[in-house]
Amino acid sequence: MAPRRDRRRRRPDPDSPARRTRLQPTGSPPVSAYRPPPLFTLVHGCAALLAAGSLAVTLYDGLEERRVALAFGVLVTVGELARRNGARVREPAPLGAAAALSYALLGEAGGRATHHGPAQVVAVVLAASLLASVPHVARGQGPTLDHLARRVLTVGFVAVCFQPPYNRGMFDDWGGPAYALLLLALLSLTALCDAVLAAALAHSRTGWPFGPVLRDELRAVLGIGSAVIATGAVMALAVAVVGLWALPVFSVPLLLAQMSFRRYAAVRATYRQTIASLARATEVAGYTPCGHARRVAALSQAVGRDLGLTEPELAVLEYAALMHDIGQLSLVDPVPAGATAGLPAAEARRIALLGGAVVRQTGVDEAVAVVVERQADPYAEQPLAARIVRAVNAYEEKSREGGLGGPLTALEELRLATAGEYAPEVVESLARVLARSSLTLPVTG
Repeated sequence: MAPRRDRRRRRPDPDSPARRTRLQPTGSPPVSAYRPPPLFTLVHGCAALLAAGSLAVTLYDGLEERRVALAFGVLVTVGELARRNGARVREPAPLGAAAALSYALLGEAGGRATHHGPAQVVAVVLAASLLASVPHVARGQGPTLDHLARRVLTVGFVAVCFQPPYNRGMFDDWGGPAYALLLLALLSLTALCDAVLAAALAHSRTGWPFGPVLRDELRAVLGIGSAVIATGAVMALAVAVVGLWALPVFSVPLLLAQMSFRRYAAVRATYRQTIASLARATEVAGYTPCGHARRVAALSQAVGRDLGLTEPELAVLEYAALMHDIGQLSLVDPVPAGATAGLPAAEARRIALLGGAVVRQTGVDEAVAVVVERQADPYAEQPLAARIVRAVNAYEEKSREGGLGGPLTALEELRLATAGEYAPEVVESLARVLARSSLTLPVTG
């Protein structure tokens, strides 16, 4: 006898690609139909052409000053091996970047003139970066194409600006402080160009406003970027006088700074994990559905980026979104399904105030507590982060309750309620984020 088939209807996986496609807002492309943005293709195409041309020229002409090229190649490799991966890391390999830039600005080594050109600089840096990426790729943490493309283009830019004029003797009359200022000026210009390039790539990929993204990139240049610029200039000057022994000496401070930054990043990661664990208390206790806080936090950050929030403001927004329902732990009678969007204004405000009090007791930043306790206030009186959390929370709750058509219905309900409950600019930003990135929340129940 043939075995009986289980005719029970299986619920579709909410995270399956087919399900996400069905939940997309009208007018958004399916996930499988992704096409690289034109700027992405242009930048990567230029980087690939520059890399291929530099490798071809170097293989044809041979290496000049092989000991110097090998020494800088090893230093770039070491810097790339010590790279730190992460979504919020602008320069994952500062030592590798400083070594690459100093090689591009090298005119002498131990008092002897060097003769390598821009093509050799790009070829050596590219070969070292690819070699160092092998262990990272084996662990599934290889460098992104954006990182490699920017490294090739920025090193090529500074090498073209410095090597041909230097080899022609145009900088022979530049000595002492003037020569050092020249190197710093070239590196600063390169860092600014790299920041613009990084912001343009991020804007092209994600649709985030270019101005705020560029502002964050420039702020990063003032941080780790200034250390890379200073170390690159000092290395080039020191090698010109002392020789290659200056490389390990002047790379130690940047390595120590990188280690300190790693420890700081580890503390921040632990801090975020602690907040995420506190946010899950409402889910473990059965007050809110599983994954609700995480989904609200992810979508709130996307809306915050679309509205131009800075990185510190996005961090406050993320923590507040994770903990926005924590006030429900103080309730005797739980809210059905944890849905606070449909509660009377007085009850929603009471839960928000309880949540703010709980957040203050945990020792989290005061700004997070303010956002949590003001998420139920009239939107005209709320800070922008509280407006975002309120609208995104309502969208997630309404889309969860609406079944297959929930996301579109929820967005329409939010638009109809912009007259009194939700900030119009936040709702429209939410619509743009959903339409642009196909970021929809899976239906649970």
